[in-house]
Amino acid sequence: MAIYILRRLLLMIPTLFGVMAVTFLVIQFVPGGPVERMVSLMEKGHDSSGGEVAAAASVQTGNYRGSKGLDPEQIAQLRHLYGFDQPPVARFITMMWNYLRFDFGDSYYYHRSVVDLVVEKLPVSISLGIWSFLLTYLVSIPLGIRKAIRHQSRFDSWTSTVILTGYSIPGFVLGILLIVLFGGGSFWNLFPMRGLVSDYWNELPWIEKILDYLWHMVLPITASTVGSFAVMTMLTKNSFLEEIAKQYVLTARAKGLSENAVLYRHVFRNAMIPLVTGFPGSFVAAFFSGSLLIETIFSLDGLGLLGYESVINRDYPVVMATLYFFTLLGLLTKLLTDITYVLVDPRITFEKAQ
Repeated sequence: MAIYILRRLLLMIPTLFGVMAVTFLVIQFVPGGPVERMVSLMEKGHDSSGGEVAAAASVQTGNYRGSKGLDPEQIAQLRHLYGFDQPPVARFITMMWNYLRFDFGDSYYYHRSVVDLVVEKLPVSISLGIWSFLLTYLVSIPLGIRKAIRHQSRFDSWTSTVILTGYSIPGFVLGILLIVLFGGGSFWNLFPMRGLVSDYWNELPWIEKILDYLWHMVLPITASTVGSFAVMTMLTKNSFLEEIAKQYVLTARAKGLSENAVLYRHVFRNAMIPLVTGFPGSFVAAFFSGSLLIETIFSLDGLGLLGYESVINRDYPVVMATLYFFTLLGLLTKLLTDITYVLVDPRITFEKAQ
């Protein structure tokens, strides 16, 4: 096991390096950039929110000339400020060295530490991810088992219709529908439409704080979860049906075991192997999942919105740092998933995997 894990860890290095190199190369050909954006703002005299940037720009780059444009010396100073006066290879090597020390730098757009920005946005993404993850597993696995037991029955037919209908509806469309119906859009005003908590949340008793938070989560969690039931439910059902048809189930029934004993003592353990092995990846991804459309519809400021704004504003430190972190996390999760598969299923060995 130790040799296998070591080999996988060593293979992560070129994989991570390749992902970062390709992304960095693509960025070099993207029109615009932080320097061009700052030049545009300085020429206009204000940023997109109406705040003056001339004073700050004059401190960093010299005298500001407004609509007359900037001197080449000022543009050169801006390029030096953002590090674009160096060759791309040198910038990439410096960036990767800093990332190896988990030094992700500061955002060009927000002028704050990238780590602080990600940590600030995490509560929204964790809330959406964790609740979606829990509801998907808690609903889909029992429902899939029930559908397998009652295969081709009326219950199996109408539940398949319901979950496949939910799967076919995009999350953002369902979110808009929920707002229209229950968010005060046109019918009932039952649920809040924005934020994780109410504005007066700090003044509430602790039990009311929990209820207020859960009340805010109902609509976005519903919109982001309904489409996830179909895959997990059908996977559970098909896995159970495959195990039920095997010889050891007939043997267990021939020995006089009750149906519940056969299903939950023998079939359940084997049928859950595909689901259990995917558990680590799904659980880790739940902490960092971000849905741009869901966050936008329900006015939630999470990682999805941060990533979108970073790309639009050419905020390369945020884009590259989050890509590095999530790629590294994804590679480690894949390794954890493979280890879980071997530990859960004794028929798989590390020697065979190698």
